[in-house]
Formats: sequence, structure tokens, C-alpha cells
Amino acid sequence: ALPVLEACLALLRRYQRDGDNILAAQSNLAGCLNALGRHDEVLVLMRETYARWVSKLGVSHEESIRIGCNLVLSLNKVELWDETKSFTRDQLPVARRTLGADHDLTLSLEEGLAVALASNAGGTRDDPRLINTDPGAASTQPNFDVLRRWPARSCDHNAGRGPEAAAGLRS
Repeated sequence: ALPVLEACLALLRRYQRDGDNILAAQSNLAGCLNALGRHDEVLVLMRETYARWVSKLGVSHEESIRIGCNLVLSLNKVELWDETKSFTRDQLPVARRTLGADHDLTLSLEEGLAVALASNAGGTRDDPRLINTDPGAASTQPNFDVLRRWPARSCDHNAGRGPEAAAGLRS
């Protein structure tokens, strides 16, 4: 599947300079690379895809937030905790304002931030929700219970769009 998706993206880039088809093909290729464990390549594609969506629709559009959520997942996969924290802290107010605090994408962004904070040994001190504040504790340990608030979810770019979107073949 990977060679087919790469060829599809190359053809779209050559003959269709911009458009939703290229963005969908990039997302599909990123999904395939992710399944193969090639997370560094996924990150490059997700950064490019996010930049294109933001330039096309703006930072507060739901699709931009969705791709931003996927970017957070990619950043966490390659353990770029500081970048995840910075990006997510910029995205969360936009997602809350645009979609609401209880929207799946907002919750997924919060989950990505919590994972980055909990995974980065030096990064847990700046969020008091992730610190064990029990005075009887021998040391300050991350409180991973906060992660249980959010159910596991995916920020699948093509969710609810039908098979043509999943195949990257929008007309």
C-alpha cells in the first residue's frame, strides 16, 4: 500500500498544486507510515499537512484542530515532549473556544498534553495536577491517575467522511 500512496501523492502534487486531495493523500500516507512504525516520516508529513490546513482554513477551523491533534500524537510518538507541550498549550484555548471543553478533539489535545507532561521527567513539575502532593510521600512522583480521565481515542482525519475520503479520492 505504501508505494501506491506515495505514487498517488506524487501525482497529485505534480498535477494539482493545492487542494483537499493532496491534504487527504498526505494524511493517508502518514497513517500508512505510522502503521509501519516510521514515526519520523509521519511527523514531517503531519507538520506540512497542519501548515497547509491552517493557511487554507485558519487555526480555529475544526479540520485544522483535528490535524493539530494528529500532530500532537506524532510529536508524542517521537518523544518531542517540549514541542508537544508548547504546541498543545497554544491549541487548547482555540479548541475550547471553537469546539467547547467537552468536544472529543479538545479532550484529545488535553490527553496529548497530559501524556507529554507525564512522560517528560523534567516536565511534570510545571503542572500541579500531575504531581503527588501528599506531604508523606518520599519524593514527588507523577500522578498518572489524571490520564485515566480521558478515554483512548484517535483523531482520525477522515472520521465520518465515507470511503472516498479515506481513500483520498475526493472529487
